[in-house]
Amino acid sequence: MNNSLFLCKIAYNFWNFIEFASLASFNKLSMTTNPEQYTVKKRKSLFKASSGVSLMTLFSRVFGLFRDIVIAHGFGASAGMDAFLVAFKIPNFLRRLFAEGAFSQAFVPVLSEYRSQKDITAVKYLIDRVAGTMLTTLSAVTLLAMLASPLLIMLFAPGFIQDREKVTLAAEMLRITFPYLFFISLTAFSSGILNSYGKFLVPAITPIFLNIVLIMAAIFLAPHFVTPIKALAWGVFVAGIVQWLWQLPFLVRLRLLPKPSVRWNDPGVKRILRLMIPAIFGVSISQINLLLDTVLASFLQTGSVSWLYFSDRLSELPLGVFGIAIATVILPSLSTNHAEQSKDAFNSTLDWGLRFVLIVGLPSAVGLFLLAEPLIITLFHYGEITVLDVKMTTKSLQAYSLGILAFMLIKVLATGYFSRHDMKTPVRIGVIAMIVNMLLNLMLIFPLKHVGLALATSLSALLNAGLLFWGLYKQKTFWGLPGWKLFFVRLMLANSAMALFLIMFATDAESL
Repeated sequence: MNNSLFLCKIAYNFWNFIEFASLASFNKLSMTTNPEQYTVKKRKSLFKASSGVSLMTLFSRVFGLFRDIVIAHGFGASAGMDAFLVAFKIPNFLRRLFAEGAFSQAFVPVLSEYRSQKDITAVKYLIDRVAGTMLTTLSAVTLLAMLASPLLIMLFAPGFIQDREKVTLAAEMLRITFPYLFFISLTAFSSGILNSYGKFLVPAITPIFLNIVLIMAAIFLAPHFVTPIKALAWGVFVAGIVQWLWQLPFLVRLRLLPKPSVRWNDPGVKRILRLMIPAIFGVSISQINLLLDTVLASFLQTGSVSWLYFSDRLSELPLGVFGIAIATVILPSLSTNHAEQSKDAFNSTLDWGLRFVLIVGLPSAVGLFLLAEPLIITLFHYGEITVLDVKMTTKSLQAYSLGILAFMLIKVLATGYFSRHDMKTPVRIGVIAMIVNMLLNLMLIFPLKHVGLALATSLSALLNAGLLFWGLYKQKTFWGLPGWKLFFVRLMLANSAMALFLIMFATDAESL
């Protein structure tokens, strides 16, 4: 245990050194490329905004990691834990698919265009009418889902059907957790407004409340429940309300607090709805793939859903801290560049985002692959987590780490399409990636079990990212700025040095 913890600390410091060196060279490059079209001031503004969002997201992920440690300690990889994860994953999946995925990618470009080309009255009308449409839709969906919770459980986790108690428990918890989608969708709506006005930190802080509430539920509420795992379901419900209420004062300060008005025929609302339909697939293919993993894992031995969950949570740390943060920051800029028909500024913004992702994504993937086992041991090997759980989670984490860079690139590359209101291309690419993922799932699940599901997700993500990049390049939307060859050489050298150090040190640590 001490060796593992020491190894993690040493690797973490070395990792920071490598990233610092890369960022230093990147900033130097940023200040010398195409200064007439994309000023140093603009790059610094994007870097400052993304750094602030990344820092707040890092705090959220740290709380999320502590949340997972507390939950793993209290509940382990048990049947009850599997049931809760499915009950939580359904509204959480829909949140990422619709609220923070398709809706945000459709709403922010339209709102940015309204801000750029119309007055504040038109902007306020759009916000009010979108709010009214959302409330109506979410109320109906939430009510139907709560009534049909057993059917949803059997749909999303068909492997549970053979265990009646697990289905019943999961359905009961889904009735509690599903309203989370209602409140978190309103939160995502508020976040879209705040992001469009450059208020990135408030939405970035918001996820911290989910983690804090779940930690408190696991520690303080669970002992008072006949079925302790249900305390986590109530924690999810309360967290949704808290996250929504947190953002309201900041909307009031901007004088943009919505007054819901249902206007289905409003031109802005209709445009957002049209953009949302294809964006559901284009922006959230990785989430669909992860959900398919859960569906198939429900047929495997007990614990498989939990092993995938814990490894996915660790692999999402760099994705959430950097990938999503960068995509969030550049989307309003790209939308404005497109509205103003500034192709050079659009290309430069996307170039900056891709370089930043490579700087942090590649060492993240290398580090998680090489440090998977000591990380799992240090963070989760307590309480109900067994040696078998550690080994199984380690294997799936290494499989997920192969796709971390692709997951991050997808977030940034997708904004290059959505900011231009091009939804068809990422949908077409996303469908291809999803079909490939399913085929790989069926091919790999038998020899590799849950690890095969994680590996299939990573491979399909690599294909998705590659096709998205090629599409932008082929459309001459992105052609890059000078300096990429030197950038790649520095990136490879830095990450090779880090990998060599970790391999040598890990070998020495095991011999102690």
